[in-house]
Amino acid sequence: MSKRLLRVNELLKQELGTYISREFEFHGVLVSVHEVKVASNLKKAEVFIGVIGDQNTVKKVIDKLNHKRVAMQSYIAKRVTMKFTPRLEFHSDDSVERGVRILSLLEEIAEQPTAEPSPDELVEGSDEQQG
Repeated sequence: MSKRLLRVNELLKQELGTYISREFEFHGVLVSVHEVKVASNLKKAEVFIGVIGDQNTVKKVIDKLNHKRVAMQSYIAKRVTMKFTPRLEFHSDDSVERGVRILSLLEEIAEQPTAEPSPDELVEGSDEQQG
């Protein structure tokens, strides 16, 4: 990916994050812009949104953002000078929830006592290896 596209991705991520935090009220739900991927022709941008909540909440947030897409595109057009203002498409990004789930599983594994072999089992095992 070109440096130009990387800069555009980051700029749109910052601007959209600011707009969403200022203009939307999600009532106790944490919503953040994780990533923006702009097409090479700058006509389309996929916006990946992180939402902490159940699947129903995630769907409602994404639907709300997609419904207000035109207003956000207008905001972007005013704030960022580009040849084209990309058409925004919002998608959920569950990578944070997956990470939290993996960490909790690793903690569970670490908390479980390990079964150490008894001295008798160690002696029996050494006899089998020699024979």
